[in-house]
Amino acid sequence: MKKQYLSLAFAVCLAAPAFAQKKNNTLPEFQIRAAETEAHMRFLAGDELLGRRTGEQGNRVAARYIAEQFRKWGLRSVHADSVSGTLSYYQPISFDKMAAGGSGEITADAEVMKSGDDWILMSGGAAAIKAPIVYAAYGLEDASKGWDDYKGLDVKGKIVLLQSGSPDTKTPSEIAAASAEKRKVAIAKGAVAIIELFNAAIPWNVVTKFFGSEKISLSDDSGLAAGGAGIPHAWINGKESRYARALRGAKEVEFKTTGRITTKVTSSNVIGLIPGTDPKLKDEYILLTAHYDHIGVGKQGGSAYTPADSIFNGARDNAIGTVALLAAAESFSKNPPKRSVLVVALTAEEVGLLGSRYYAAHPLLPLNKCIFNMNSDGAGYTDTTIVAVTGLNRTGASAEIEAACKAFGLTVFADPAPEQGLFDRSDNVSFAKEGIPAPQFTPGFKEFNADLMKNYHQATDNPETIDFNYLLKFSQAYTYASRLIADRKTAPMWSAGDKYEPAAKKLYGK
Repeated sequence: MKKQYLSLAFAVCLAAPAFAQKKNNTLPEFQIRAAETEAHMRFLAGDELLGRRTGEQGNRVAARYIAEQFRKWGLRSVHADSVSGTLSYYQPISFDKMAAGGSGEITADAEVMKSGDDWILMSGGAAAIKAPIVYAAYGLEDASKGWDDYKGLDVKGKIVLLQSGSPDTKTPSEIAAASAEKRKVAIAKGAVAIIELFNAAIPWNVVTKFFGSEKISLSDDSGLAAGGAGIPHAWINGKESRYARALRGAKEVEFKTTGRITTKVTSSNVIGLIPGTDPKLKDEYILLTAHYDHIGVGKQGGSAYTPADSIFNGARDNAIGTVALLAAAESFSKNPPKRSVLVVALTAEEVGLLGSRYYAAHPLLPLNKCIFNMNSDGAGYTDTTIVAVTGLNRTGASAEIEAACKAFGLTVFADPAPEQGLFDRSDNVSFAKEGIPAPQFTPGFKEFNADLMKNYHQATDNPETIDFNYLLKFSQAYTYASRLIADRKTAPMWSAGDKYEPAAKKLYGK
């Protein structure tokens, strides 16, 4: 019944009358004033929103602000409440907020490893376990890849010792995702605890700072939860060879922890639809996204702050992208393109791309009707003459993106800082994995350097430090590029041989 209701709602939305296309220089995005984009920035990155951390009041205020802009501009609501059927701009998501790691010890033979220094608790409540320990390589099972790390092992009632990551994980988010999958497998096998030897090329102090602080994950009712919150799961500093030797050599290990307290919080993706004007193309749509959350206040930020300023305002990451998204929403509401446009302000990017992961798993419109995702995110800018586009030449729309930037006096720099693996580190990857061409439209930079990083995730990232003329041009270029892509005769396609091309063939049946 719910699916029928949404299909009907979508059909009604797409029945809107067509609007005549104007010449380029009279399009709404060419008429935006710097005062408008500046006003959005000053509100979204203001101190009163307290860093827009997922699940907190400032995050909800930001969502309300975005929703009210959508309402003012007449965007259509497409999310239907599962009980009442009422349409809303909000797609609510339930999260588990896990407090910072508590105290504890892991003892193997004569080695006593302390929580917070030598290991961090990734999941689990209070426990005092003394049990045999069994080594199970990466602790994964995947028949398609020939992985069966538990073959011939009985781990019921035992502690499982694992290596971090998997043979094909690279980024921290991939390592964390693999870790969650390991927990599911270990629980199914009857293990009572997991100890993972963390050996990735990331400094241990960075690991403890990021993963040992307060964490937010999708709740069980999302269908995407990591699972197994009740089983203790530790990451231990595997680069300390004596710890690895002690754990590999021990027959029995004692695992004591006070656990990590978990509470429920909610946040929402904010979603509005602009029906297209071409009867032959309007059942297809382009997906515009930017995350509006940031990292909060004080220690939650995990970066330097002072008593005088402990709010991480996130002007660059990602109020800039959100302002561009709002500029596009307003412009398209005044003059829609041929295809429909779904505008999605995403939550929970900073805590693991969770808002986009949730939307990709619970889309409000069919994903196989989505021809393109234009995501805007970034760490900031060092060059106000360019726009950096990750995936420019992989996703089939480079001509439109370059033409749109040129219209506002900007040039395009493709794939900055390739060593950072940026394509797979923001919300666009959630849609790329589904097969949708999904580049990242980013403020101008060419490399990660001290100048770029001086404001990234810092308390100094305030609206007053933003070049508002550049913000205007960036927002206009983002909007115009999206319009040109939405008006294309044919949909963009992945470059031949791209790693996401197989997913596209599956999604689109080509």
